[in-house]
Amino acid sequence: MGDSQTSFDNARRAFLLKLGAGLGWLSAAELLGTPAWAQAPSARVAQPYSRGALTAAHFPPTAKRVIYMHMLGAVSHVDTFDYKPMLEKMHGQELPESVRGNRRLSTMVKGQTSFPIIGPIAPFSPGGTSGTMVSDLMAFTREIADDICVIRTMNTEHVNHDPASKFLHTGFQIAGRPSGGAWVNYALGSNNQDLPSFVVMSSGNSAGVPIDAAAWGAGFAPSHYQGVLFRAGESPVPYVGNPKGLTKEDRRSMLDAIAALSNSQHAVSNDPEIPSKLSQYEMAYRMQASVPEVADISGEPDHVLDMYGPDVRRPGTFARHCLLARRLAERDVRYTMVVQLGWDHHNAIVRSHPASCRTVDQPAAALVKDLKQRGLLDDTLVIFGTEFGRTSFAQGALKGAYGRDHHGGNFAVWMAGGGIKRGITYGETDDFSYNIVKDPVHIHDFNATILRTLGIDHTKLTFRAQGRDFRLTDVEGKVVSGILA
Repeated sequence: MGDSQTSFDNARRAFLLKLGAGLGWLSAAELLGTPAWAQAPSARVAQPYSRGALTAAHFPPTAKRVIYMHMLGAVSHVDTFDYKPMLEKMHGQELPESVRGNRRLSTMVKGQTSFPIIGPIAPFSPGGTSGTMVSDLMAFTREIADDICVIRTMNTEHVNHDPASKFLHTGFQIAGRPSGGAWVNYALGSNNQDLPSFVVMSSGNSAGVPIDAAAWGAGFAPSHYQGVLFRAGESPVPYVGNPKGLTKEDRRSMLDAIAALSNSQHAVSNDPEIPSKLSQYEMAYRMQASVPEVADISGEPDHVLDMYGPDVRRPGTFARHCLLARRLAERDVRYTMVVQLGWDHHNAIVRSHPASCRTVDQPAAALVKDLKQRGLLDDTLVIFGTEFGRTSFAQGALKGAYGRDHHGGNFAVWMAGGGIKRGITYGETDDFSYNIVKDPVHIHDFNATILRTLGIDHTKLTFRAQGRDFRLTDVEGKVVSGILA
């Protein structure tokens, strides 16, 4: 029995050593820029996750990457991108009941008996040769009117932030499904082995509407598809750096040992989270060099920094995150989400809304200009969106610090680059910007169109879980061909 046990121990030790060497080779190959799957030794190793699930695009892609700016809290479309002279004329008068109809209201105004109209809180002016009407609160965005497509007829069933935000990004109002970025990561994989293919940055004051990680989560898909949250400061990703006293060589040896044990366990359990975790460990190892390099903007010339505005020189601001989004696009990061909190203007909208616009207007416009001057806009899809809009009537009485409530019936977003038509507006709303008259764009339609620019047929991109095939667009959605170039 002793000899048998000794033989077994020796065999197990030899197996683990060979497996560890295999993982070490795998990491070295990736660090040298060689796809490990292309030169893997005959020993069985987990297939790396840099390759997407799609072996070929469904359509010729017009975008290689996405930068999604989400204004969390609901931007007031009637004060930014959907100009309605009727609201100016009827300021203070009741919104006609025939217009209001039976549209769903939030609990915050459901008990109101009066619905006084609020006119735009700032003047609108035409921008560019297209003449797109844009509020003075978004004057920098108006300068890029000929580069963007404004969709005025976005709509959603939801009037509460949390389910609406989940629905916007995952196609479902309850947590547990992959986000849009995770779907793209799963479908297309990564073009940069040293950076996550899905990066998230958040700024601003939540004002009661915090960001939910489900917006960039992987849901029921393996966790390595989820977004990686970058924080402000010199160390954007926690725990990537080595602790004091631990060398890079020590970290490499530790990862190889963990990989050897984990692959042995995976051979028995076939748990998909095991190779997923190993993939994330290896990415963290490579990010020790790549993330500090991306975060360091000291080499950016002053004229570029000035274009993004004064906030760009402060870490953790929306302006800095827009600049970092451009730097990530240069490095072929597939999907970047930039979240700006603080748009929930239920009161004092005359004061709070202009301040929110000032924070994002110049940096968002600068991002488009910067990508364009570097030749990156044509194959980068840029989105400036929100989870729903705000009412054209006042929440509460039209006096004092009044505000606007949630409105899912119609709202506005803009898109640029990546095969989207430039200098156009899409869709029509009624004179009160309360109902859609022509060309509605549902959330599922919007997500289908995003995938289409990346060469993906939303009806064919599925992931099997819980006994059925799921899609980002659930069982609905149609591509909005009218905005595609």
